[in-house]
Parts: sequence; structure tokens; C-alpha cells
Amino acid sequence: MPHAHLGDARRRGGGTRVGTGEGIRADESGGEPNDQLCGETGPMTTTTLTALGRGSGRSDRLEGLALGSALLFVAAVQLFVAGAYILLTATVLCWLVLVGVRNERIEVPRVFWPLAVYGGLTLVSALAAPNRIETIVDCKQLVLFFIVPLVYRIARGERASLLTNVIITIGALSAIIGIVQYGMFQYDTLDRRPAGSLTHYMTYSGLLMLVAGAVAGRLLYDKHDRTWPALVLPAVLVALSLTFTRNTWVGISAAMGVLFVLKDRRLLALLPIAVALLLLVAPGRVAARVYSVLDLQDPANRDRVAMLRSGLRIVRDHPLVGVGPDNVKRVYPQYRMPEAVEPLNVHLHNVPMQIAAERGLPALAAWLWFVVVVLRDLYRRVRAQRSAGLAAAGIAAIISMLTAGMFEYNFGDSEFLMLFLVLVTLPYAAEYQQSGFRTQDSGTGNQESGVSGEHGPRESDRKDQTPG
Repeated sequence: MPHAHLGDARRRGGGTRVGTGEGIRADESGGEPNDQLCGETGPMTTTTLTALGRGSGRSDRLEGLALGSALLFVAAVQLFVAGAYILLTATVLCWLVLVGVRNERIEVPRVFWPLAVYGGLTLVSALAAPNRIETIVDCKQLVLFFIVPLVYRIARGERASLLTNVIITIGALSAIIGIVQYGMFQYDTLDRRPAGSLTHYMTYSGLLMLVAGAVAGRLLYDKHDRTWPALVLPAVLVALSLTFTRNTWVGISAAMGVLFVLKDRRLLALLPIAVALLLLVAPGRVAARVYSVLDLQDPANRDRVAMLRSGLRIVRDHPLVGVGPDNVKRVYPQYRMPEAVEPLNVHLHNVPMQIAAERGLPALAAWLWFVVVVLRDLYRRVRAQRSAGLAAAGIAAIISMLTAGMFEYNFGDSEFLMLFLVLVTLPYAAEYQQSGFRTQDSGTGNQESGVSGEHGPRESDRKDQTPG
């Protein structure tokens, strides 16, 4: 029995060392711990085992606290922005304490490294800007990238599906709020649009777009629990249509089209049917907004084309480090095209162009690296039926972000970015626990985690396990 208790404690602890000095000594290679205490204290005692059990109980409670905080965080993102930041801070603290108590190494999926490079190049751009103090302060959004290792640690295995369930359920509640605002409180014009419980309709519609993609992924690729997503999807799509936000309409259409192709290309026939039905039943203002998507005389469309031309001129003059984070609005007047509609724009309404203009072409390359890594990894999971529902939700998130991001700088919206990072990380977290060891997405044998740890089972335990 001592061996069984110690092996379990060692695996929970996440490291090769259970104790120091006067504690239990484990083999440095990760083998079974010795039967003796360090030094000459003799064999294992009941007191030591009891102490180990108490420590394990405390860390288990901390694990539950971290999970609860994470669940509240993903719920608050869609409802209460200030609360989301508070809960994210609490979750980070729980995560760091948990890692320290269990003597774990912080592990990250490999998708984190492109984000880290992108963050580093952003800081270089900020330091090179003439108003470097202001631009460095504007880099505070980079701390949100730590959502990736946080979710990767806290949401492993079945917990990943639990977080997705919360996201979908709160998305349904948020959609109902928007529908009520439109139907009962006259949030039905371009100047007064549904925003749920959030402060801006653009953020609200972006989050609904991500939720709709997650629901579609669950419906298409999960074999169980489809009833609730089937009920939620119509409500979310209706609320999204009532926001009058065209970029998110294009984004969710592209995302669902990609998911249909991956599942069965014949499903693509559903898209034009759905659009036709929408135009038949939609209020006149919504239908007119749909038709305006391709109207080149629409003022907003003309202004976006002008902004792209201005962005190209900025990149031509500042190719390496850009003009600095959040500095496009400072230089836009001197690069504004004569045909532009608005006298000033705070950003260029295009994610790749905004990144290149603000942070330079190397930062854009790092961001594209991130996109490619995510799409490659999640596509492989869908094809291999490994956490396929979660992987499909992640693919929908990145496709919708990319497509909508051609017309809106959604990657710079903190609330959108938080939920987006959660959705693209959940498939990695689920796969970690399901396979029992870090998966290999390429034939080179490289581990998915860039920082090594000891959380997987011993080689002798792996013989009866197959990747999930």
C-alpha cells in the first residue's frame, strides 16, 4: 500500500520530487519512490502518509476552486466585463498557487509560442515608438495570452466540455437579452442596436459569433448531448442577425461553411437556403442591411476600402516595427485618403492590416504563424475524431475571427480575445488528459507542450491506453 499511495501522490504533484530534505525521495528518472525516508530515518511511517494525504486534500480543494473560478470567468465574459476581469485575475492566482503547491512546471501547448513571439515583437514596436510610455501601457492586453496556459492546465479532460457547456448556456442567455432588447425596447436601428448586457454592439455580436461557431461544432461533431445545442443555435443566430453587424454575419457564414465542408460537402447546400429563409422572415431593416454587404456605394464599405489604402501607405513607411500599438489613430490624418468618408478612424477595421501598420511585418508574420498552427492542429484532431467537437469549435472560432476580421479589428477587442483564446485552447486541454500523455501532432515526435512536466503516467501504465 505505501507504494500505491506514493505513486498516486507523485503523479498528482506533477514533478519528480515529492519531498525535500526530510521528505520522500523519488527516483530522478521518474520511477517509483523509495521505501525509505531521506537520510537514516527508517521505513515509511503512518504519520508521513497522513501528512501526504492532507497535502493532497488541500491541493484538490484548490483544484476545485480554480475550476470554479474558470467557469465563472467564461460565463462573465459574455455578461459583465468588469466581473470577467476580476474573475480572470482570481483564476490566474488560483492557477499559480496550484502550480506552486503541487510543485508543477507550467506547461503550454505549442500554439502559445507564436503568441509569445507576437507579444515580444509588440513590445519591440512599443519601445521604438516616439510615445513609448503610452504604447507600453497599451500593451497590457498581451497579458490575456496567459489564458492559453491557464486553460490548458485547469480545463483538462472532461473539464474542457464543461467549460464549453457554460459558454453555450450563457450564450443562450445573452442571445435572449438581445432579442428582448430588439423586440421590446426599440433597439432596432443602426444608431441603437442590441448589445446584451455589454456596452457595445460590436463586442456583443463578436461574442455571439464565437458562441454560434461553438454550438455548430458541437452539433456536427459530438455524438451525444446535441439537444441543448440544437435549441440554442436558432436563438443565437436570431440575436446575431438583429445586431445589424455585417462582419459577424460574414464570419459565422464562413465558419459554418468550413465546418460543413469538413463534415460533408453536401451540407453546403444548407447555407444559401438558410440565407434565403433569413431574408424572407427578417425585418425590413435587417434585410436591407444584408443587401448592403455587397453595395460598393455604401459609405461604410467605401470608407473601409480607403482605410486599407491608408494602411498600405503606413506599412510602406514603417515596415519593421510599425507606428506603435494604438498609434494608428495618431498618424491616420496624414495618411487619410481623399475618398475616405470619416475624418478620423481609431483603427483600420482589418486585423492583418492593423497589425502590420501598428507592429510591423514581423509581428504580422508571427500572428499568421499562430493562425496556421491552430488550424493545422485542430484540423488533424477533427479528421482523427480526437475531441472533434471541441476542435470544430476552435476551427469555427479562428475562421470566423479571420473572416470578420477583414472588416473589423476584432483581435484587438479584449472581451472577444478572451473568449476566442479559451475556445482555441480547449481542444489542447481535452486531448492532454484523454490520451494520458502529451500528444504528437507531427511525425517528428515533438511534444505538444513546449515546457516539460511530469503529469503523464509512467511507461508501465501506458500499455493499456490509446489516444482519445
